[in-house]
Order: sequence, then structure tokens, then C-alpha cells
Amino acid sequence: MSEAAQPHVEWDGFGFQTRQVHAGEVEDLTHGSRITPVHLSAAYRFSSFQEATDRFAGADLGHLYSRNLNPTNQVAERRLASLEGGSGAIVVGSGQAAITIALLAVAGSGEHIVSTASIYSGTRVLFDRTFARMGVTVEYVWNPDDEAEWDSLIRPETKAIFTETLPNPKNDVVDIAAVARIAKRHGIPLVVDNTIATPFLIRPIEHGADIVVHSATKFLSGHGANLAGAVVDGGTFDWVASDRSYPAITETPITSYASYVEAFGPRAFEFSLRFGIANDTGPALSPLNGFLLQQGMETLSVRMRQHLASARTIAEWLEKHDAVESVDYAGLPSHPQHALAVRDYGGLSGSVFSFTVRGGRDGAERFFDALRLFSRMTNIGDTRSMALHPATTTHLGFTQETRDRLGIGDGLIRLSIGLEDADDLIADLDQALRAAG
Repeated sequence: MSEAAQPHVEWDGFGFQTRQVHAGEVEDLTHGSRITPVHLSAAYRFSSFQEATDRFAGADLGHLYSRNLNPTNQVAERRLASLEGGSGAIVVGSGQAAITIALLAVAGSGEHIVSTASIYSGTRVLFDRTFARMGVTVEYVWNPDDEAEWDSLIRPETKAIFTETLPNPKNDVVDIAAVARIAKRHGIPLVVDNTIATPFLIRPIEHGADIVVHSATKFLSGHGANLAGAVVDGGTFDWVASDRSYPAITETPITSYASYVEAFGPRAFEFSLRFGIANDTGPALSPLNGFLLQQGMETLSVRMRQHLASARTIAEWLEKHDAVESVDYAGLPSHPQHALAVRDYGGLSGSVFSFTVRGGRDGAERFFDALRLFSRMTNIGDTRSMALHPATTTHLGFTQETRDRLGIGDGLIRLSIGLEDADDLIADLDQALRAAG
């Protein structure tokens, strides 16, 4: 009798859709469970005195405490790293937590970050309020295509550049490759939020980014039931060669043991987060949430195709509607970043975009209240379609001057297109627009 073939355990070289289903799995040799179990254990046994020491020192990468490494979450981490083309990843409790640990691992009090101005409103609030209280300054580039503007803001204490692939809500696409060239010229890492595009549409590391962050609550999980965040280490930045100091990564955390760079090489940043700031501050992801995240990633490509196709159909329809002033969807030829959207995204610039209703705030309010199929709610990347009025919700705390510069007008409505039939969504938008007139 011939011996049965063993299942694959390495997934390099397999296609995206195969990896989104299988990458990161570990065979359950105890029970043969095909689906990764939910490991609801806060801590793990040590087999010996020496093993306990080695795990606390990071010399043994076995499980220690679920605050920094859990077997269920580990599958989601390995799967996302595979999809993004990174060397490793760490999952945490939310997208905000992911951005926080990624940037505070490289920048401390008295230091500086440069970011594009058009980013998720919650990230700007994080930067301008909490980072500022911690002594980390963030300055904004308003025209990412202007290299001179970048150069004017980057200074010796600048420790990172931050941007998004598809900014929310204006869909003003960023040229990641161009920003990466600026970051490399200055010897600083580029951190990119890829929440809206997901690795299905673009993999920023392939375009020169060093670190990728996600609000995994959104498209990666996909069903509006999970809260999660993730940081992917590209393994591309040379922390030692940079003329800027990154002590959390390059210095030895425990006397007589190697630094993260020495011990982990291209995964140094990931492990500096895992055993450093994530361990210290404790934004741990529940293994139940980690399970939901890996389940969501299994269907990412299937869902994204439907999200993208419907979004394009709806954007094209909105642009022709008499009650609509303008549509901010880079897949449309009328959008100023259309050529970039075609080059990097095949003209499918995500499924989160905005449009402006005629009639200002009054028109927007009438439209918003008339919606019946679209859910009136915050969040994006759900199976359900959602609408929001940014000026009076996500951007309510911004000054009028900042809202004006960001293009957050009184008539602006943000849409997140879900998985319903596009014709049904258009019908709902049409009756609401007629009510706004």
C-alpha cells in the first residue's frame, strides 16, 4: 500500500486565491481539524526552566502569552504577510492600534513624521491629538506629486513617511512608487495604509513601501462583525544603514542577547513590535477576532470583484445624474488621478468614494434621510452598502479651513459599496436624490 501524500505547508509560488485560503495554516495533528481552532488560552506551558528563559528573551519563538503571540492569530498573520508579499505580520485589536504601534516604534518624543494630508479622518485625529501629546509631531503634504513640498518638510528628526493607497473619502489616489523614491532618498521608511485597496488590488511593498498597515475590520474581514488591525513588515528597510536612529529595532533589548536586526533579519521590525511596543502597550487581538479575520481573507478576491464592479457602475451612473454636482472616483476619466488609477489599479479605484449632492447641507440631509437600502452608518468595507455625511460626522471636529482644503463640502456624501445588486443600489440612490431636489 502506498503512503498518502502530505499536504502542502509552504505556499510560495502559489496563486493569490490559493494563498488566501491556505497560507499560514498548521495541520492539527491532535484531532485533524481542517479549520484552524480558536485557541482561547491566555498563556502557555514551558517544558523547562531554560525554555522559559529563552522564550522571554526571544531566543525560542514558541508561545509565551497571547498578548504578543497566539496560535489562531498566527495563522491570520502568516496569511496576510503572504498576500502582501511581506516578511511577516502582527495582528492587533484595531486599525488605529496598528497605525499607532507601527509609527511609535520608529518615532518618539521630539521626533517627526510626514504624512499626506488626505487620509482617514481618524488617523489625522490620532496624529494631531494623541501623537502630539506624546511629543511626536506630524506635518502634512497637501500635494503628494510635488517633490519640493516633501523635501521642505523632511528634516533630520523625521523618522517615517505615512500615506494611504486609496484615501478616504476623496479617492485621490497616491503614487506609492513616487513617494517610496522620496523616502528612500531621505533614508526613512515608508508606511502605507492599504485598507481600502487590499492586497487584491495593490501590494505597496512591490511599489517600494517598507511597512503596510490595515484596518482589518474592513475588507479583509469583510462582514462588519469583526474589529482588527494588522502591520505587515516588508523586510525591505535597512535599519542599521540608515543615518537616523531606530533604537527600538537596532539596539539589544536584553543584555547579552542579540538585537532584533541581528536575531531576525528581514523580520526585525515585526519582532520589535511583537516583543516591544505591542507587548508593552497590550493592543492584543482576541483569538475569536483572529479567527474571523482569517475566515474573511479566504473570500477576499471573490468579494472584492463584486465590490469593485458595482462601485464603478454606480460611480458612472452618479456622474450622469442631474442632482449630482461631482463624483470623486478615480476610475472616472474626469478624475484628476484617473491616469494613475488606470496604471496602478486597472481603473478600479476601490469601492469607497464620495459624491456631492446639489443643494448643499440641506440637500445632503434630505438625501441621507431618504435612503432605504443603504445603511446610514460609519464603517466601510462591509458586505452591506453604507452612506455617511463626512462634514457632520467623521470630520465634525476639523476646522472649516481644514475641511475646505480637504474638499469635505457640505453636500459631500461618502459611499461604501457592498455586495447587493448594483441595480437595487442605484434605485435607492435615485429615489433619495429625487427626494433631495
